[in-house]
Amino acid sequence: MNVGERRELRSWYLFDLANTSFTVMVVTVLYAIYFRGFVAADATIQLPWGARPTGTFLWGVGNAVSMFVVGVTSPYLGALADGTSRKKLFTGLYTALCIAATLLLVTVERGETGWGLFLFIMGNIGFQGGLVFYNAFLPQISPPGRMGYVSGMGFAVGYVGALATLALAMPFAAAADQAGDYLLMKPAFLISALFFLLFSIPFFLFVRERPPVERRIESFLGEGWRRLKDTLTHLGRYRHTGRFLLAYFLYSDGINTVIAFGGIYAANTLGMSTLQVIVFFAVLQVTAIAGAWVFGILTDRWGARTTVEVTLAIWLLMTVVAFLARTAGVFYAAGMLAGIAMGSSQAASRALMADLTPEHKEAEFYGFYGLCGKFSAVLGPLVFGAVSTATGDERWAVLSIAFFFLVGWLLLRRVDMTEGRRAVRAAAPAPR
Repeated sequence: MNVGERRELRSWYLFDLANTSFTVMVVTVLYAIYFRGFVAADATIQLPWGARPTGTFLWGVGNAVSMFVVGVTSPYLGALADGTSRKKLFTGLYTALCIAATLLLVTVERGETGWGLFLFIMGNIGFQGGLVFYNAFLPQISPPGRMGYVSGMGFAVGYVGALATLALAMPFAAAADQAGDYLLMKPAFLISALFFLLFSIPFFLFVRERPPVERRIESFLGEGWRRLKDTLTHLGRYRHTGRFLLAYFLYSDGINTVIAFGGIYAANTLGMSTLQVIVFFAVLQVTAIAGAWVFGILTDRWGARTTVEVTLAIWLLMTVVAFLARTAGVFYAAGMLAGIAMGSSQAASRALMADLTPEHKEAEFYGFYGLCGKFSAVLGPLVFGAVSTATGDERWAVLSIAFFFLVGWLLLRRVDMTEGRRAVRAAAPAPR
C-alpha cells in the first residue's frame, strides 16, 4: 500500500472511532439514563392493576421506531450506495443529522418526552443510515484478501472510541451524582456530538469516492426492492441459510435489547450511580475486545456454528445472572459475560454467514443479513418496554430477553452446515 492508501484506511478507521461516541453516550448510557430518570420520570399509564411508569416503554418505542425506519429504507439505501458515486455525500448528510440531533439533546428538559424522543429517533436514524454508505466503502479501501482484517480493525478502533468517550463523560457523571442533578450531564451530550464531528473529518477529507460499476441512481427505488425480492426468492433454494438468518434475527434482537437497556436497568433497578454505570460499560468494552479476540481464534478451531452456540449459552447465562442480581458486583459479572459474548457472537455470526452464502451472491446475501440485523432491533425493545411497564419490574423484562436467545439457539441447532455448504457449492450463479 502506498502512503495515500494507508492514510485513506486510517481515515476510514477513525470514522468508526467517531461514530461509536453516539452509541455509547446516547443509545446505551448517559442519554438513556437521562431520558428514563429525568425527562420521562413523571410519565405514567393507568393499567387495571395500577399506575405504571412508562419511561422504559417509551425508550423501547424510540429504539424500535428508528430501527424500523432504517430497516424499511435499507434496500433503497443499499441500491443507492451501489449505484451512485455520492456515497460520501450521503454519509455526510446522515452524519450531520446524527450530530445535530445529539447537539440538540441539551435542550431537552423534564417532561418533554415527545421532544426528547424525537431527537433520539432522528439521531439514531442518522447514525444507522450513515453506516449503510460508510460500510459500502469497505470493499474499495481494503487490500486484496484483507477485507475481514480491515472490518475487524474497524470494530476494534470503535471500541477504543467508546472507551475514550466514556472517559470524557466521567467528570460530568460524577458531578451529576454528587449534586443529585441530572442537568449536569448535559455537557456530555455536546462532547459526544463534537467527538463524532472531529474524528469523522479525516474520512471526508481523505477517503476517495470511486465511480460505481454500474450507475443506477435514476432507478434506485425499484432496484432496491427488486434486490430484496430476488434475495427472498433465492433463499428458498438455500434452506439452511434461511434457517440461520431466522435464528440470527431472533438472537440479534436479544443483543440489541441489551445494548438499548443496559444503562437504564443498571441505574433504575440496581440503583447504580451514573459514574458507576460508565465504569461498568468501560469494563464491558474491554471484555468485548478480549472476547472477540479469543473467540475469533476458537472459531477457526471449532467452526462458526459451534462458536455462536457457545456465545448464545453465555448470553442466556448473562440474562439469568442479571435477573438475579441485587448488587452492583453481581451485575458486573453479568456485564462481563455480555462483553465476552457481544463481539464474539457478532464476529462468529458473520463468519457463519460466509459459509452459507453462494459464490457471486455475497453482496446480495450480506445485504439481507444486514437487513435482518436492523429489523431485529425493533421487536426486542418493544417487548422489554411492555413487560417492564406491565409488571412494574424491569427484572422480568430482562428475563424476557432470554426468550430471544433460547429460540435463536434452538433454530441454530437445526442448521446443518454440511448440507448448507453443499447447497451453496452446487448452485450455479443465477443470471442477472
